[in-house]
Amino acid sequence: MRSYTPLPFLALMVVFARPTGASMGIGIALVIMGEMIRLWGVSIAGSETRTTGPVGGTFLITQGPFAYVRNPLYLGNMLLYVGVGVMSQALFPWLTLAALLYFLWQYALIVSLEEEYLGKKFGDEYSRYSQRVPRFFPVFQRYPASANEQPELDWGRGIVSERSTLLSIGSVTLLLVLIACLQSGR
Repeated sequence: MRSYTPLPFLALMVVFARPTGASMGIGIALVIMGEMIRLWGVSIAGSETRTTGPVGGTFLITQGPFAYVRNPLYLGNMLLYVGVGVMSQALFPWLTLAALLYFLWQYALIVSLEEEYLGKKFGDEYSRYSQRVPRFFPVFQRYPASANEQPELDWGRGIVSERSTLLSIGSVTLLLVLIACLQSGR
């Protein structure tokens, strides 16, 4: 169900939207930053990141954005949500803050299951990795290259995987631009 949990927040952000030129600019910058982190991550991790079923994974990925933060896709998602909240200015800042706190809580629950799986599968290597690389807030010291096999960076695969995310981002942004235009009388 985690794929649908953003929908109530997005609906409220549209219904109560009061976008301005400045909020759109700042929000779009946050959305782009979040999507670039996501795209980089899925270009390495591949389609395994799109599963909503049982926890699993073929690799302990420690390169790319995973060398700086253990959960770059969740970090990217949170930047996307905050960016949309800033763009919309809906009940700002309370709705954006509520969404951020909700998703931090949701992802913490999901991550606990993922970490349990990775700890069992990759043992000491995962333990070393998790001690040096934080869950959600990146460090700017790269985790050293691992002896574990790593998937290849494939930007094309990443773009294909992100198709629905990119379409959603574009649709919400266009809708907020239209709302901004209607509210300003253009």
